[in-house]
Amino acid sequence: MHIVIISGLSGSGKSIALNMLEDAAYYCVDNLPSQLLQQLIDQLSQQGYDKVAVAIDSRGGESIAMLPQQLAALRVNDLELQFLFLDTKTETLLKRYSETRRRHPLANEQRTVTEAIAEERVRLGSLSELGHHIDTSDLKPNALREWIRQFIATEAQQGLTLIFESFGFKHGVPLDAELVFDVRCLPNPHYNPELRTQTGRDDPVIAFLEAEPDVLHMRDDISRFIATWLPCYVRDNRNYLTVGIGCTGGQHRSVYMAEWLGREFRKQARVLVRHRELPPAAATASAAAFTPTGNS
Repeated sequence: MHIVIISGLSGSGKSIALNMLEDAAYYCVDNLPSQLLQQLIDQLSQQGYDKVAVAIDSRGGESIAMLPQQLAALRVNDLELQFLFLDTKTETLLKRYSETRRRHPLANEQRTVTEAIAEERVRLGSLSELGHHIDTSDLKPNALREWIRQFIATEAQQGLTLIFESFGFKHGVPLDAELVFDVRCLPNPHYNPELRTQTGRDDPVIAFLEAEPDVLHMRDDISRFIATWLPCYVRDNRNYLTVGIGCTGGQHRSVYMAEWLGREFRKQARVLVRHRELPPAAATASAAAFTPTGNS
């Protein structure tokens, strides 16, 4: 049986994730109290289900604190288990709740939505390090679905997945990046009218950047740093390591750097390349190209 456990902040996109997994033939359960997880898995296993996705979050009350122990017990039983934590910036969550007029599950007469979000972060704080962490703040639904698809496509593989994620600092630093490199000091193709509408994946922009010695120097320094410390992250038994590469707008320099690093490391680890600020189709197209198996 392959099991995907989804947790995260209310309003961060767990419903989108579950719907995508249901479309991928997973048996999906939403809002399950943590203490019932083992019972559910046992029951579904007896019924012959081999792909199960379960959402467990603060709606289940205080039992959420039991989730780390529940996951450890499942792993002892040699089940294939992936854990996905969805996170979102507070200002984005406030906007979503304002637009949808939905009630936050922890909000009440004594607690505002802002206070409810802060309380939920405290309750879920220990869970974000249990597996793969995705910041959904600036993601369109189609992009999130694609990132979820990439996530479950690694189910049959072992070892660390190295994610290179470009972003624009003007949109904020992604919450899911463990390492962040700032490339705003490099020459900016944006100021060249012929390159402004292109991205770091286009040949003219690549040629512009690779003609600059500082670009080559910085990319080699970043590559050397990651290569030096990657074995330590592997020894730490991590399944995912997200490296954020940021420039001003997330269109040129960071995109180029993430793409180049993806090619550089594809022989050392399973690699995904993501671009937060590009349209969904363009942002995820490179993921398959830089994954050694070619299927995620």
